[in-house]
Amino acid sequence: MTRQEHLEWCKTRALEYVDSGDFQGAITSMMSDLGKHDETQGHAGIQRSVGLMMIGQLSSAEEVRRFIEGLN
Repeated sequence: MTRQEHLEWCKTRALEYVDSGDFQGAITSMMSDLGKHDETQGHAGIQRSVGLMMIGQLSSAEEVRRFIEGLN
C-alpha cells in the first residue's frame, strides 16, 4: 500500500468515528493508524492533534473532521 493509500485508509476509519459522535476515538484511531505504515510513522499530525486537543480545538465534529481531512 502506498503512503497516500494508507493515509486515505486512516482518514476513512477515523471519519467513521466522527460520524458516530466519538471525536476522541477518531483522533485516537488516526494517531494509531498513522503509526502502522513506515512512511507515516511519526507523522506531524500526531503531535499536532495532541496539542490541539489539549487547548480544546478538537471538540466538535466539524473541528475533528476538518483536521482529519486536512492531513496529508
